Amino acid sequence: MTKTRTTELDDPSDSVPRIGRTMTRMRMMTGRRLIGRLAIQSVAPDLELSHLDVLDAVRRAQENGEVTVGAIAEMLRIDPSRASRVVSDMVGRNVLRREASQADARRIVVVMTPLGKDLLAEIRAQKLAFVSEVVRDWPQEEIDTFSRLFEKFIGGYETIFLSRDKDTPG
Repeated sequence: MTKTRTTELDDPSDSVPRIGRTMTRMRMMTGRRLIGRLAIQSVAPDLELSHLDVLDAVRRAQENGEVTVGAIAEMLRIDPSRASRVVSDMVGRNVLRREASQADARRIVVVMTPLGKDLLAEIRAQKLAFVSEVVRDWPQEEIDTFSRLFEKFIGGYETIFLSRDKDTPG
């Protein structure tokens, strides 16, 4: 019996390791934060990438109600005093503002300003433009299939991450 040599792309036993290698490549590229840097350059050149992390945390947290500095710190896994300093800086730059909670006037919450919303919109536009450029030569069927499978993969990844991360020190 003669064994034929297959390429890496044809070898089904290599699929999971290939996904792992590809994830590493993607992490290295996203670690350079190109999309965030482009958005900052377009909308608010004096901001830093850490400001985008806080802005994204505010966006995600507001889906569940009012956003506090403590919630931001928890989401970003940073010290509350660090979160407070970054939020104060962003308030000073008119990206965020503090206001009294509607539920409890003794509590202060963080909300996005129009500039903060513009910055988030620019990040989204940059991201969609970037992804569109990557898949511009793909057939629509492949784009549709990839989008479903990528969402499924990230959902599974997120589920496992969250179940294991709760026991991992910060």
